[in-house]
Amino acid sequence: MHEETSPRYAGWRVVLACFLLALSIFGFALYGQGVYLVELQRLNGWPASLISGASTLSLLIGNVIVIFTDEIVARLGLKRLVLVGTACLAVSMALLAFATSPWMLYAVFALMSLGWVGMGTVVISAVVGSWFARRRGLAISLAFLGASSGGVIVTPLLVLLVAQVGFRTAMLIADAIMLAVLVPVILAWIGPPPSAGPVDVRTDDRSRPQAGTAPNAISRAEVVRRLAFWTIAIPFALGVMAQVGFIVHQIAMLEPKIGAVRAGLAVSVMTAMAIAGRLVLGMFADRLDPRIAAAASLASQALALSTIWQTDDVRIVLAATAVFGFSVGNLITLPPLIIHREFEAASFTVVMGLFTAISGTIGALGPGLIGLVRGWSGDYGAALLLAIALEVTAAAIVLVPERSRQIS
Repeated sequence: MHEETSPRYAGWRVVLACFLLALSIFGFALYGQGVYLVELQRLNGWPASLISGASTLSLLIGNVIVIFTDEIVARLGLKRLVLVGTACLAVSMALLAFATSPWMLYAVFALMSLGWVGMGTVVISAVVGSWFARRRGLAISLAFLGASSGGVIVTPLLVLLVAQVGFRTAMLIADAIMLAVLVPVILAWIGPPPSAGPVDVRTDDRSRPQAGTAPNAISRAEVVRRLAFWTIAIPFALGVMAQVGFIVHQIAMLEPKIGAVRAGLAVSVMTAMAIAGRLVLGMFADRLDPRIAAAASLASQALALSTIWQTDDVRIVLAATAVFGFSVGNLITLPPLIIHREFEAASFTVVMGLFTAISGTIGALGPGLIGLVRGWSGDYGAALLLAIALEVTAAAIVLVPERSRQIS
């Protein structure tokens, strides 16, 4: 077996496979939602509320089912789960192109939620983590770079394809390309690490202990009794709530300050910096305390929002947006690193599944909460203050001293 530091180590092919999984699920099941909304409105005349409601349902279903990832992995193995998740995403994309009634729309988005279970953050973290120990931070950061790249690569190409051949044909073409790339990659590269691998977790061997099924695996009841878990779940849930709320309302917040065109530029700057931030974190993640890195990320976002709140200067606003964007991806990358460090390897999918369900559900409330505060106060000032407070509170909680976290 080649060392993890060698580019010839087979685990790096696993990282590439997981990058492509993240690119696909985030590109088509998250960033692609804006394309689907516009095209389904045009084709069927449905109101935006109907379509966005189906999208919300999809994310909520995924957040519930992901709690049981450990049991699903025990039954299928990670490779088979990834293949099932890919199939669910592919079928939902094909059916979405031909959805002509609201019940079909909601059924298709419910099916798409199963794609998140098989291709989302829990599975990607478990697959990559089973191959790496010394370079786990870099490996997970590179795999999750696919999440940011989904919005940069998949969405523009999908928009271009729709303009050329129409929505239905474009969805079928995109579906076929995705399957042609992912299925061979999954079959060839996502498999069990060598017997002398860095951690005792197998990605597709049901005759051996799976993540969460080994005798020393922790139960969910034990997880929720550990303060260490809540000092991960609560701060990242609050941080994601503030982050997602700002991202969704970003153009509306910035347009009165710097104009529509520059507000659009700010979105591009934030996205580019999110990719840069993942790369930089990957380079240093294995030498950093992930809790300190998380607190620094949350504090930097709070500082960026505070700057945006206080100024209308275009250059300063763009710079603050860049600072905010630099840590956007970190709130996805850092939790699995903390969980890998503080919980037993065999319990990873149990802990990560619970964490994802909590942070995903609470985070999804961010846009609505920011919107409510905006409506109540009449402008985005109070909403920004709320987001800043959430980020600062999260930074404080994630730094709870280790001796206090040992309570169980």
